[in-house]
Amino acid sequence: MSQALYRTYRPTTWDEVRGQDNVVRALRTSIDAGNPAHAYLFAGGRGTGKTSVARIFARMLGCSSEDIYEIDAASNRGIDDIRELREAVRTLPFNSPYKVYIIDEVHMLTKDSFNALLKTLEEPPKHVIFILATTEPHKLLDTVVSRCQVFTFKKPGMETLKSIVLDIAKKEGYILDASSASLIALLGDGSFRDTLGILQKVIGASSDKKLTHEEVEKITGAPSSRLVNDFVAAIAYKDAQKGFAALTAAGEANIVMDVYAALVLRMMRAILLLRFDQSIRSVLAEDLSEDDMVFAENLAKDAQARLTSDILRAFITAHNEIPRAFISELPLELALMECVGE
Repeated sequence: MSQALYRTYRPTTWDEVRGQDNVVRALRTSIDAGNPAHAYLFAGGRGTGKTSVARIFARMLGCSSEDIYEIDAASNRGIDDIRELREAVRTLPFNSPYKVYIIDEVHMLTKDSFNALLKTLEEPPKHVIFILATTEPHKLLDTVVSRCQVFTFKKPGMETLKSIVLDIAKKEGYILDASSASLIALLGDGSFRDTLGILQKVIGASSDKKLTHEEVEKITGAPSSRLVNDFVAAIAYKDAQKGFAALTAAGEANIVMDVYAALVLRMMRAILLLRFDQSIRSVLAEDLSEDDMVFAENLAKDAQARLTSDILRAFITAHNEIPRAFISELPLELALMECVGE
């Protein structure tokens, strides 16, 4: 691989954009109608496709590469930088109908820079279109936001990321099972870029074109299925000692606790769904390894295994509290004590 996968497989046409259908539809309509706005704000989490869509939009407007300008506001945030920009926008495009300025991480601009940019947004030249991109729209001045058409980029779902992982692994000549693709998608945490970064790490560290689930777990640093299943079984059978042992082992292995909690939640969900609806088995089998599927089915059938929606809800709360916890294991420990001690 000569360059990062996310660069190699960055979408270059509308049809290649995944998971942002509403945004794409609106932007295509504005181009078809010949009525683009003079300023847009693309807001959304990291790696959700904001810059890629901005580039496609500029090209679909008929702009050549020399009339598309990308500015990293984190590195060009001062008042002098924005003053230079204000001077530059006055010149006509080289050979395009518009000059498009894509300002990434726009929330990083200083207050004075925002005020200077606002003046340009209020009365821009007819040949200029601004696309502001940010992961933190709440940091922008209301007066800046009000001058823009705002589009919110949502996190891609697990199925979208999983499909992309499988497609790209195949294109790169690797065989990856569905459960491993699901694990990579989960670790990607709703980011196209992070998901492909993890896939690249797996591919780069593998000595074989056929990737096993165990190999993917080892390379990514994800907790083993055994550690996850031991913890779930401890909760189901009210075995506090076994539960704390699994948590301790996960901590000693330097497992990221919110990832561990997410995999615990995925397994709990699978068990509860199987308990209430066996027809969903084929769907779950796409996300779980064969051994995990057997484990889930056995617990779903065992009347002694106590897993309820309240227990699942308690661990959802624990998962959400992990990023703010002084000790990352603590929310899971409290949830374990709460559920096993009842």
